[in-house]
Amino acid sequence: MTPQPNPQAGAAVKAADRAHVFHSWSAQELIDPLAVAGAEGSYFWDYDGKRYLDLTSGLVYANIGYQHPKVVAAIQEQAAHLTTFAPAFAVEARSEAARLIAERTPGDLDKIFFTNGGADAVEHAVRMARLHTGRAKVLSAYRSYHGGTQQAVNLTGDPRRWASDTATAGVVHFWAPYLYRSRFYAETEEQETARALEHLETTIAFEGPGTIAAIILETVPGTAGIMVPPPGYLAGVRQLCDQYGIVFVLDEVMAGFGRTGEWFAADLFGVTPDLMTFAKGVNSGYVPLGGVAISGAIAETFARRPYPGGLTYSGHPLACAAAVATINVMAEEGIVENAKNLGASVVGPGLRELAERHACVGEVRGVGMFWALELVKNRETREPLVPYNAAGEANAAMAAFGAAAKKAGAWPFVNMNRTHFVPPLNVSESEVKEGLAALDAALSVADEYTD
Repeated sequence: MTPQPNPQAGAAVKAADRAHVFHSWSAQELIDPLAVAGAEGSYFWDYDGKRYLDLTSGLVYANIGYQHPKVVAAIQEQAAHLTTFAPAFAVEARSEAARLIAERTPGDLDKIFFTNGGADAVEHAVRMARLHTGRAKVLSAYRSYHGGTQQAVNLTGDPRRWASDTATAGVVHFWAPYLYRSRFYAETEEQETARALEHLETTIAFEGPGTIAAIILETVPGTAGIMVPPPGYLAGVRQLCDQYGIVFVLDEVMAGFGRTGEWFAADLFGVTPDLMTFAKGVNSGYVPLGGVAISGAIAETFARRPYPGGLTYSGHPLACAAAVATINVMAEEGIVENAKNLGASVVGPGLRELAERHACVGEVRGVGMFWALELVKNRETREPLVPYNAAGEANAAMAAFGAAAKKAGAWPFVNMNRTHFVPPLNVSESEVKEGLAALDAALSVADEYTD
């Protein structure tokens, strides 16, 4: 679709936004939201007709791109048939969505509890774990994000937690592996795995194994930096959970539904959790939907004991119809395979080639269509290009990088001192190369801030 400029309409949209919309994670008077006129495939455009290649997939959820005609048609068809219905009933779209998800989840995660998004999926996973074990504490990692609701944000391991952290949520944080900035003085992946697991087991011992309901980890941490866990780590966590009777929860809200080149990131590591949360890519965010995939043992806890939780819109027919269509489209069009193949043959090599030419790139890491560039002031010292949680003038280097990427026609994912390469999974090879060229231009600007 060719964008048609309409600045007057854009100005009206922008004025109404600034007058009435309260934006998340923002100082309201310091932001300047772009007015978006439309989107299709891997692109969106503004009311001036400027088009951007979306390297963010929205918030890493538009896994099949924007306006996929088969999913749009499925939503329209469902709306004409049955727009909404209460969650206590059996509804075709809900049943089929649950079946298709369970068909793809690892192990015996065959029961699906639907939520409205990822944060409430995490909330319910924690509630299930606590009721199943009769314990209160939950362990989660620093450098993680699990959602913005009260329990989920306390589980989160980045600065977005701080304002809501009253130290009463029963959460204990620990360090997960991250070899580039190892907390364990490791020099190899093997050392990082062994030392991170020793640290976790020590944390369990000192907190008291009998007090811990669950350990929750993003299978591959997303917003916090796309740190693919080293070989053996997740299997080691699984073993510790089995040893101490702790529920193992994997958060696949961002990593799931093909983002890593597998249906679920857990498949990369041959690990099956007791509970797995999902959202985002389950229907590419076309209608809000999330959920918890539940193991047989935990489902049995609530076979004759009511589960004390629910949502008015749990398994909303429109959202579930979108999920059914999305999963079928992904299977029919080989979208998961495209993410895996292009990630290995084009994205990874392309990003590593950029790293060789740009002094600001400290590390390239990722898998599938899930990549991060860690930007540094100095490669030898690994000092981040901007300080941790930088704002204002302290964040000037990353602001300049982002502006340069947009000028080059790509909308970048920027978080702290990183940029993530996370376009839709059905992006084409030519679009990937277009995105790499835009990053090349932006990294040249970032290079000016290195030592």
